Amino acid sequence: METTSQLQDSSPGTIFSENFCRSIRCWKMGQVSAPYASSYAGDGSRRKGFRILFENPYLFGVALFSTLGGFLFGYDQGVVSGVLTMESFGAKFPRVFLDSGFKGWFVSTLLLTAWLGSLVNGPIADRLGRKVDMMVAVIIFVVGSAIQAGAVDIPMLFVGRAIAGFAVGMLTMVIPLYISEVSLPDIRGGLVVLQQLSITIGILFSFWIDYGTHYIGGVRCAPNIPYTGGTTSNPTFNPYNDVGPNGCTGQSEAAWRIPLALQIFPALCLGIGMLFYPDSPRWLLMQERDEEAMETLSRLRRQAPDHPSVVSEALEIRASLLLENSYVRDHYAGLSGLRLHAAQYLSLLTNFGRFKRLAIGCCVMFFQQFMGCNAMIYYAPTMFASLGLDGNTTSLLATGVYGIVNCLSTLPALIFIDRVGRRPLLMCGAAGTCISLVIVGAIVGAYGSSLGNNKAAGWAGIAFIYIYDINFSYSFAPIGWVLPSEIFPLIIRSKAISITTSATWMCNFIIGLVTPDMLASITWGTYIFFAAFCLIALAFTYFFIPETQGKTLEDMDLVFGDTVAHEEKERIKAIEAQLRGVTIDGLNAEKGEMMAEHMEV
Repeated sequence: METTSQLQDSSPGTIFSENFCRSIRCWKMGQVSAPYASSYAGDGSRRKGFRILFENPYLFGVALFSTLGGFLFGYDQGVVSGVLTMESFGAKFPRVFLDSGFKGWFVSTLLLTAWLGSLVNGPIADRLGRKVDMMVAVIIFVVGSAIQAGAVDIPMLFVGRAIAGFAVGMLTMVIPLYISEVSLPDIRGGLVVLQQLSITIGILFSFWIDYGTHYIGGVRCAPNIPYTGGTTSNPTFNPYNDVGPNGCTGQSEAAWRIPLALQIFPALCLGIGMLFYPDSPRWLLMQERDEEAMETLSRLRRQAPDHPSVVSEALEIRASLLLENSYVRDHYAGLSGLRLHAAQYLSLLTNFGRFKRLAIGCCVMFFQQFMGCNAMIYYAPTMFASLGLDGNTTSLLATGVYGIVNCLSTLPALIFIDRVGRRPLLMCGAAGTCISLVIVGAIVGAYGSSLGNNKAAGWAGIAFIYIYDINFSYSFAPIGWVLPSEIFPLIIRSKAISITTSATWMCNFIIGLVTPDMLASITWGTYIFFAAFCLIALAFTYFFIPETQGKTLEDMDLVFGDTVAHEEKERIKAIEAQLRGVTIDGLNAEKGEMMAEHMEV
């Protein structure tokens, strides 16, 4: 039989600080429900909808500001599509401009290092905290962006993109984690959707900045030199032949350097701004910094530190931590440091319940990429040109409109994700994207190179690309970030999310690398390829993805039907008994120590 003192030994240090223990009095008096009761809302209600976001401006501001990291990701994603079509960029880096394989590697360099950054960031986020982790990522991103903007040769260009990618990977792993840990269950999905909305805003800004800056000095590199590339009926710029002895006399290098440099500004805003925002209360409790955690929860919930709802939430988090710490004690005895981290990563594969979560999280991220959205973003001007749009300016304009559609179509997810749930949005989105891509593929396959002479068919194809974007943007785009942030136990959440996020980056890397060659070789088959994965995603959602709407982060065991939850039921009871058994009168205010009742469970 276990005693409270024995349970207390399962976590480092004392279980509660002096202030934390004082605030438990209201719980012992019956004013607050036990842990896992989910009494989060200050008025005890379980209201749903995005309106709650605006009822707590501080929480909304914290989540919104932190998503500047998503803005950086979106901007860096989108800016490259326009830069790759600018003639002054082609004159500086002709191989990147002309060689589809090399172009794919240029785009994918950021994605490969982002995969690495997201994969290794779990232990870093646990060690430094979510807040400091974001600030470190910002510093790395600024260095990489500056190198890209000032690149004078291909190695410098690739190195800058690789460094920036590592930082982007770190940010895309830690931001959904941070948002999920500061939010309430009823609005957690909506807050994490802000991450995707911020990504789409970054893409939108990058598309239109590209469109505006490509006019600097003119849209052509050498206006007086005729094009020698392409075909007679559709001549294109050849950087090896169509540049004068003095380089570009028209379009300035500023046309592509400015867009690459502008991403430094929002990065600095994020880094400086995070100095004034709190760290995750969950992480603070993991570090035994109880007073800071209570103060942070108080600010985030707009309630006094001893308010019943604040105390209840803190106790839920603490109960979850004690449960996980006792699990570590029993299953990883004698392990610490890197060996403990490695064993916990391995447990994601050897523990069936955790593996099931991991498989679902990784598959959602896989479909997020193989449904083709980022292929559209990276190579949108090329795709629009293949549908019969004449001239680089027109293609960039159509790409800018795509960015607007992409951004606005994310808003329904913000409104409905915590009303109708995750599954309905995913299934509707998968069906809509599949149908749209099949139609686009059929149009390209039927008309081929003659689309330039069949404007109606070309515009129909463009319209269905926009319809595809609408369906993807309210479904897999945001929910791909929401699900992994809410399905894992706290003690391994950062590690699990680092794996799911790295999965999306690896898939993203593959898509960015192969899409140029696919468009050049199988043309219409590219769209059918992505449509097939949309159909598979629909079936996978229907059969395997559970509804997680409104569930607390600590209750996900029940959603997934794990046997682990049943086996640990007695542990939870023991922990609840321990927390209820705190003797407030035995608290030594001077020494900050606490006496716990000796009780058998």
